[in-house]
Amino acid sequence: MSLAVAIQMDPIETIDIGGDSTFAMALEAQARGHRLWHYLPRALTLRDGRLTAKARPLTVQAVRGAHFTFGEWETVDLGAVDVILMRQDPPFDMGYITATHLLEHVADRVLVVNDPKEVRNAPEKLLVTHYPELMPPTLITSDRDEIRAFRREHGDIIVKPLYGNGGAGVFRIRPDDENLVALLEVYERMYREPIMIQRYLPEIRQGDKRIILVEGEPVGAVSRMPAEGESRANLHVGGRAQKTTLTEREREICARIGPDLRATGQIFVGIDVIGDWLTEINVTSPTGIHEINRLDGVKIEATLWDAIEARRAAMKG
Repeated sequence: MSLAVAIQMDPIETIDIGGDSTFAMALEAQARGHRLWHYLPRALTLRDGRLTAKARPLTVQAVRGAHFTFGEWETVDLGAVDVILMRQDPPFDMGYITATHLLEHVADRVLVVNDPKEVRNAPEKLLVTHYPELMPPTLITSDRDEIRAFRREHGDIIVKPLYGNGGAGVFRIRPDDENLVALLEVYERMYREPIMIQRYLPEIRQGDKRIILVEGEPVGAVSRMPAEGESRANLHVGGRAQKTTLTEREREICARIGPDLRATGQIFVGIDVIGDWLTEINVTSPTGIHEINRLDGVKIEATLWDAIEARRAAMKG
């Protein structure tokens, strides 16, 4: 089955092919004989109910510095392709939200991964709040009195923006730290949204585990170990990938959320777990494929494309 696949992502010229999950997905799709197009989110055009994108045919190869080749520009009718991969990185801002609205115009006949309406309804730090029994103590508010009360109760806290990504803007505030109010003032200048405050989890020293789920089933995991002196374990702020296996508690978490993810068309999801606690559910542009493949000797992108092909076949009946 050869599919027409349009990839909505950031500029492919700038990616790290050794760590970019979208690139791994593109390589696997090409190996299966699928035809690829690349376009940027700003290339979307909706006119008279027809969604198009200025796009270029894409060929990829695992060669650093020469990892892609483009064909000539085309105006691609996105309602006529088989699969659209919505893979641009956050921030989850109005540009991102607008792209989900536009893609929703074709989602009844094209498989959009992940489902754009459900992505719009599921910002990573808010989706997780629907599973309070799986989360550490958490507060979402702009109210300073509520934040002070939460800090008095829990002492050591983590403060982070609701719509950030990659560990940006995440701070640990210890019980004796005098910078909380100054930090809140900075947040208030930068963001209109409430912020998230969570009890600090000392288990972070043993790693922040990224678990990949495909169609709601866990298919691999990697522990991201924070660098010395860091409270964040994100790989691009110095975290180190380490081989791991799933604990009984982590399998319980996956079993609890997996059916909901599958039912809402969230085919490719990355969740973050610290200790026994679920901290984020990433549906926008999850990563981690390369690290898990390298450490476990697997090929998650193959499992993912098996799922995408099965979904597309089911759509066609």
